[in-house]
Amino acid sequence: MPAYREFHSQVRDVTFGEGVTIVQPVNLYECQLADGVFVGPFVEIQRGVRIGPRTRIQSHSFLCELVNIGADCFIGHGVMFINDLFREGHPSKSPRDWLPTHIADHVSIGSNATILPVSICSHTVIGAGSVVTKAIEKPGIYAGNPARLVRQL
Repeated sequence: MPAYREFHSQVRDVTFGEGVTIVQPVNLYECQLADGVFVGPFVEIQRGVRIGPRTRIQSHSFLCELVNIGADCFIGHGVMFINDLFREGHPSKSPRDWLPTHIADHVSIGSNATILPVSICSHTVIGAGSVVTKAIEKPGIYAGNPARLVRQL
């Protein structure tokens, strides 16, 4: 057996809308990208993720299983979505323990934000570097760790 295993970036079993742009290298598999979606380089979008029309996913972002993003959203560079809360103090051995994330329409998420399994309502801005730990139900600008309402929109 060799000392290492080699994997290559891939686009596999993706449902594409019209006018989708992908900048390689990316890992996209078993996901759905609606019309006009843009995906920058070094992005991974996993199985079952749905991205709404005209949404932009910037470079180095990670969208794990159970993420649903609406229309006209902006996901900044290096945004991380989390579906496992490590409730046992380590990664769950069972995908049944993972939780969903729902991002509504017209949401902008700044670079290097971390989004735990939550819902974020439409017309919301998440500041760069923020950590969203709870559902956001009122439109506004949220920032910090944990993210808190800075200003209503």
